[in-house]
Amino acid sequence: MKALVIGAGGVGRAIINIASRRSFISSLVIADRTLARAQEAVSRVKDPRFSAAQVNAAELEDLRELIRKADPDVVINAVDPRFVMPIFLACEIENTNYIDMAMSLSRPHPHYPHTETGVKLGDEQFARDWNWEERKIYALVGMGVEPGMSDIFAKYANDEMFSRIDSITILDGSNLRVEGANFAPSFSIWTTIEECLNPPLVWEDGRGWFTTPPFSEIEVFDFPEGIGPVECVNVEHEEVVLIPQKIDAKKVNFKYGLGAEFIQILKTINMLGMDRKENVEVQGVSVAPRDLLAASLPDPATLGSRMKGKTCAGALVRGLDKSGEPKAVYIYNVVDNEWS
Repeated sequence: MKALVIGAGGVGRAIINIASRRSFISSLVIADRTLARAQEAVSRVKDPRFSAAQVNAAELEDLRELIRKADPDVVINAVDPRFVMPIFLACEIENTNYIDMAMSLSRPHPHYPHTETGVKLGDEQFARDWNWEERKIYALVGMGVEPGMSDIFAKYANDEMFSRIDSITILDGSNLRVEGANFAPSFSIWTTIEECLNPPLVWEDGRGWFTTPPFSEIEVFDFPEGIGPVECVNVEHEEVVLIPQKIDAKKVNFKYGLGAEFIQILKTINMLGMDRKENVEVQGVSVAPRDLLAASLPDPATLGSRMKGKTCAGALVRGLDKSGEPKAVYIYNVVDNEWS
């Protein structure tokens, strides 16, 4: 199988690291806006099947040209969600299968952002389903760990363990730390802000999808395998869009184990307006505050060797088991950063 990975950041590098252990990959191109970054990612795996390329993921024609040149069986989108639609559309036009780990961006309700939905995550992609079906190509959307693996956990619980599901809460937490840094997020701060400061999405039977203010329903969850208790809050995430379409549950939500300190940092970022995506003029230079913030922090792709700890992703399912007795189970996966 020939693959094209777009994005040589932390996620893209993890993909090629794991792909290097898979014999079914005949060739893999990893492309990034900065060619040197893609080349450095390839040099780490020392695999003759892998090569580097340069691409601007915001430019449809640039993406189309790369896809034609690489001629992959599948394109794997490993950049932040701003670039989902250009890559998705480029694959659609070039009749190429597609995988992503985050879906097209949401837009809050213009008048009632903390109670009603506007454009939901993935709506723009689902609207194109008819054309992908006509072209006989496939898009596996939201097929990473979260969303993706977490949805499969929920589906397994529904099919094999429960006769009735009262709630499905996807819970993500870690004890990751970056040695020698006071504040160095292990994931794209741009995407983290998008997920955590957008109105969280919740599904309830009889009400459908609705939103809440950010950081709602605070709880401390004790994550397994030594991670321990972490303060978790509702955030916007694709599982809340995907799971209710396939599973009959009374409630579906997603909680991120941010911890009290990170929650306060995000609140401060919001209070200062540094989460804004719209450009402002600074001494004759036009820049988005969120882009400036992301550029000011360490690149997560460079932190791997300094990052210690584990990450846990899973589905907490509550309801009745096959015998009609109350049951609660947390189906999860834990990854040690040193392995990945």
